Amino acid sequence: MKRLPFIKCCSPLLFKLLLVFIPFILIMCDGKTSANTGKRAYYLEKTAEQKEVLKTLFSLLSHKTNSNEENFGIIREIANQYRRSNNNYRMINFLSEWVDAHPLDPYNSYYLLRIAECYLKEDSQIIAALYFNLIVKNYPDLTVHGESIHLVCLKQLITLVNRPTEEIWCYETLISHFPNNIDLAQAYFMLGQAEEKNGNWDDAIKAYKNFIPFYGSIIAGFPEAYTYAKQMVDFYNAEKYYNTPERKFARTFETLSELISTIKSTLDSGDSSRLWNYRARVNFFARSWTQIGMEDEELGNFSISTFNTSGKVHYAQDLSEGSGSNDAYLRTWGWSKLTPVWYFYFRKVYFPIDPEVHGRWEWAGIYYGERF
Repeated sequence: MKRLPFIKCCSPLLFKLLLVFIPFILIMCDGKTSANTGKRAYYLEKTAEQKEVLKTLFSLLSHKTNSNEENFGIIREIANQYRRSNNNYRMINFLSEWVDAHPLDPYNSYYLLRIAECYLKEDSQIIAALYFNLIVKNYPDLTVHGESIHLVCLKQLITLVNRPTEEIWCYETLISHFPNNIDLAQAYFMLGQAEEKNGNWDDAIKAYKNFIPFYGSIIAGFPEAYTYAKQMVDFYNAEKYYNTPERKFARTFETLSELISTIKSTLDSGDSSRLWNYRARVNFFARSWTQIGMEDEELGNFSISTFNTSGKVHYAQDLSEGSGSNDAYLRTWGWSKLTPVWYFYFRKVYFPIDPEVHGRWEWAGIYYGERF
């Protein structure tokens, strides 16, 4: 579905125009009748059976002694009659007139929701988004058939808005009001994405921190969501320990070629223990190709020299297949007899919070064994 600019419209006057003026235009454009030939005739369907049903329903609705609950049942059935005949504009006009004439009806949020759904069916997403927004911000929530109307509206708005500020509002409202009715992992991660787009880095990190406990969650469109969020949080936390230029750039390199040259030079020196000083400062990993996980938590006491048991370590002159603009692999061999081949993995740092580090290169990990 096409995502549209979010519409901020909570003005009572503008809402009044929306309820009265737009349906009036639809009546005139519908071509079935004019406003002067009688509204009741306009609301009756063509077939005799439908016409009789609607006549009966409108007759019942005209009783002054009806309770709000009784009117709700009648109005819902009238709307269902229009839905069955796919007559969205008549439903919009009928429900709009009712809400305009009965502003204190406690079921108005439901009627407005039906109007919004009609506009969606007519591919009028801009107007539908306006109604969804109005319902959440101006009308009390209702539960119909076990479903919250505000929750329905917010889920629809998420698919329609495209401004980060409005996405943030939607996700924050969903998290605060409906934590037990939504996928919290999805909401926290997407909130972090929206905060990023809006440049709210502290709030983005906070959202990612809330997402991290949902390890294993699948986020549509983001297969590496957990890895991404954890790297952002860990890098953010590490920044306070790297507050001088010397320390900030100690383990990152301006270009990939500079990083590769440093690694190869260190391997040539035969001092594999010195090589360890060039590893990434956060989320460095050492694992097999088939191992699933972010990083090895025990690497703090890891000594790379203990694996160099066969003398000189060799390396390929060129990067391995699969290397690209954001990450690269270098095949090395001559390590332990059990796993003589290691692939060094290099990646471009993604950390827009700090433009000085963002885009530099780091040695991010080791893959044991031959690559599949």
